[in-house]
Amino acid sequence: MSRLVVLAFLFILFMGCSPQDNDISEAVAKTGTETAARKAPASGITENQGQPDTIVIAADPWCPHNCEAGSDHEGYMVDLARDILGEAGYTVDYVNLSWARALQMTREGQLDAVVGAFITDAPDFVFPDTPQGHSSIALFTHPDNTWHYGGIESLHDQQLLVINGYSYTETLDRYIEEHQADQEKVWVISGPSPLNRAIGLLEQNRTDIFVEDEYVMAWWAKSTGKAANQPRDSGLVGVTDAFVAFSPVREDAKELAQLLSEGTRQRIADGRAQQILDKYGLTLWTEAP
Repeated sequence: MSRLVVLAFLFILFMGCSPQDNDISEAVAKTGTETAARKAPASGITENQGQPDTIVIAADPWCPHNCEAGSDHEGYMVDLARDILGEAGYTVDYVNLSWARALQMTREGQLDAVVGAFITDAPDFVFPDTPQGHSSIALFTHPDNTWHYGGIESLHDQQLLVINGYSYTETLDRYIEEHQADQEKVWVISGPSPLNRAIGLLEQNRTDIFVEDEYVMAWWAKSTGKAANQPRDSGLVGVTDAFVAFSPVREDAKELAQLLSEGTRQRIADGRAQQILDKYGLTLWTEAP
């Protein structure tokens, strides 16, 4: 059976923003019909009894993969999940809160899924076989900084700015874990949308390097009109697939993941996935193994 090997995106347009969350009621922006703080149902797909179930998915804005909830561009991964699950009779609510909080609440079953997840973000979650997105992780500096990434050893005299709860690559994750107690080497920030804060710290020369997805940074530059003076891409760290990943406490999580896998493959084959990506100025292509 063919599988998704490459998802790549050619050019980018927009993005989302801001604060720290202490409680979901303060941090959440949402779309859909139900509160995001409800306990996720444990009933299976076949137990809906004709009533549409609501799937609440969460993340901090990470445009164009997943963006600001309630905006015209909620992210191609959100649109894809809503299209697939909606066709199966589900209502999808999408909420914004910090990534660490989204992972915690989904792990506890208070939310149903996270969007934009790497397998290394939450290996205990239930992942589709087919990814809904793709990420290219790179390191960014102040535009006047001439530093270039030359492997982990090149980070020894630099301060690396990262987002709480994020996974990047296995190699970079190990480095962060080893040095996160030393803020001179690793500075961890958090909040529902920490991207603007991170870029601000770079602009003020208060940190050396920020690790982020290349498509996210391009989207930010285009949406803010700062393409001419955006943070400098100082080297690719790695590429990885991204998913909508389901809570391990939902009894029907495997069924939902299978539904999303089959729906993603079908939409890639019939062109509906590209129609969704067109809204974001993105192009997808796949190769059979």
